Amino acid sequence: MKIAISSTGKDLESEIDAKFGRCDYFLIVEIENKEIKNFKAVENTAKAQMGGAGITAGEIVANQKVDAIITTNLGPRAFSVFNQFGIKIYQGQGKIKDAVQNLIDGKLEELTDSNGPQHSGLK
Repeated sequence: MKIAISSTGKDLESEIDAKFGRCDYFLIVEIENKEIKNFKAVENTAKAQMGGAGITAGEIVANQKVDAIITTNLGPRAFSVFNQFGIKIYQGQGKIKDAVQNLIDGKLEELTDSNGPQHSGLK
């Protein structure tokens, strides 16, 4: 299984970024036999966009061929992108390594609708 997590940093000790479309990085984590096999950080080039960051961020993640994402808040546009690609969405917070373990253990809630407002990351 391959998952993407909205991240404040480039490693598993980083925190999940609550702002999906405007997070700094996506951590792409591969899970095999209920263990983390490897991971890589992908810079979120959509974070500086004036508009449409959620859609572009969703496309960046979908292009990584992930099966699921973990994030805290997800707006309607990004949610729609993941729905189109059949990517499952889970809500998580805290350290990335803990959230990944919670996913492996079946403890994360799957989102069936967006839970963040559109444009929530704009400053």
